[in-house]
Amino acid sequence: MTQLLESKGGISVESVIETKFLRWSRQVALWMTRPPALAFIPALGLAMIWFGVVGATLVLISIVPALYLYQGHLQRSVNRLLTAPEPNPVMLGYDIFEEGIEQVISQVESKDLKSSIFCVEIDNFQDLCDQYGRSTMQKVAKCIGKQLLASVRDIDLVCQRNDGQFAVCLAPVHHLNPVLCGSMADRLQQTLEDPLRTDDEEIPISVSIGFCLISSAAEVSSTEWLEHSITALAKARKRGPSSIERLSMQAHASPPVSPADTQDIQHALRSGQIQPWFQPQISTHTGEISGFEALARWVHPSRGVILPSDFLPLVAQANLFEPLAEAMMRSSFAALKAWDNAGFSVPRIGVNFSGPELSNPKLIEKIKWELDHFDLTPDRLAIEILETVVSNADDDIITRNIRRLEQLGCGIDLDDFGTGHASIGAIHQFGVSRIKIDRSFVARADRCSNQKQVINAILAMAEHFGVETLAEGVETVGEHATLAQLGCDHVQGFGIARAMPFEQTLLWIPQNSAKIQHMPKLIGRNR
Repeated sequence: MTQLLESKGGISVESVIETKFLRWSRQVALWMTRPPALAFIPALGLAMIWFGVVGATLVLISIVPALYLYQGHLQRSVNRLLTAPEPNPVMLGYDIFEEGIEQVISQVESKDLKSSIFCVEIDNFQDLCDQYGRSTMQKVAKCIGKQLLASVRDIDLVCQRNDGQFAVCLAPVHHLNPVLCGSMADRLQQTLEDPLRTDDEEIPISVSIGFCLISSAAEVSSTEWLEHSITALAKARKRGPSSIERLSMQAHASPPVSPADTQDIQHALRSGQIQPWFQPQISTHTGEISGFEALARWVHPSRGVILPSDFLPLVAQANLFEPLAEAMMRSSFAALKAWDNAGFSVPRIGVNFSGPELSNPKLIEKIKWELDHFDLTPDRLAIEILETVVSNADDDIITRNIRRLEQLGCGIDLDDFGTGHASIGAIHQFGVSRIKIDRSFVARADRCSNQKQVINAILAMAEHFGVETLAEGVETVGEHATLAQLGCDHVQGFGIARAMPFEQTLLWIPQNSAKIQHMPKLIGRNR
């Protein structure tokens, strides 16, 4: 098995050199004992011709006795090398890992090569420690370390930075780009996310990965390069469990979004640069579209598409959440009307509302006016509210607005269910019509019995309260099928479709309709 060493202890440089020398010696011994070594016979004949018969005879008389005496030792040495166990890759100590990064940088700079550092972290490690115990999770981390070592080359550098986090530095190569690194991150993630069983208990595992690629054009220290990779990992964690994020050296030095003042974000809202992209929600019973969720995107004229994680902090600093929600709602209603006019059946659209919007005493009047303006009924709008907003809804205005929206006929979707500690009573208190099961519970539901048990418990509770369920972050056919069989009503995620601009929905909707006509219905449990 792969040798794992505690990161604080590490191994010496000599151990690494000894391992590589043993591997080289094994290759030499194998070569010497195989038929290709017979190629030296013609070379020996040529030497005899060159030196003459007498000279060659003197040489043979001199070396044959020595070879005869050394033969036993040579044979034993060859046998020992051939039967020695294959040296295993090792988990480096942090100091040795940093020294290795410096050497990689020097090779990258001098030989026009490329390399990348991957930071890998077990999602929600502390929560898993609380649930299963720290000693159990340390065993899990050890298993993850073994799998990681087995997944990379023996010339790559691997280090365990802390209990649940690892780093991999690739040995330099000529051809490497972000796409290849992303593919490698995907493969690592798939390998490491298989459920682990320890002490007769199956533990669901997901990992997030951040990576940073450098080439000979980059002038960077080992500390800076590693920090960039850690920053990429932090961005991945913000997106949720089982995420992958890339950060370039240039992106870290010059953030993709850095408006000088609030006028930039205000102009973006007024000019329509910030617009909704739409991610479909699918019925597991029929395969038909049950709705779309509107997700904000900033389509910048020079920077391209900017994700909410990059510009929402600016919106918060400028206190512009209300104008953003109004712009998203107005554009979403326009999309609904356009789908209706095109003859497409889109029952409703979900728009996210946070605390600032829900605190507006005139919110209901604004929504009524917009619905009337587009000639839409209230049931076509689903108000998506984070569970954290509901659990902290001490504001009477927020509570009253949510209740009035439900009374108006709008759907109330409780987002990220299971992560915000909202009481079960809040489901009835706020008239919630649908709960959205968080991705952390959905991941690997087809492979992990614990995940199935959690989802079953959520579905049973939803059935008891008479509310619908939607699973977020569905990424595989297996997850989709499992959720349908368990009785989840709707699914949403990359496995269905990514968020897309309005124009693409006009192509995607008929494609989905054509596809489901030839597909068997997935039968779930009776609700």
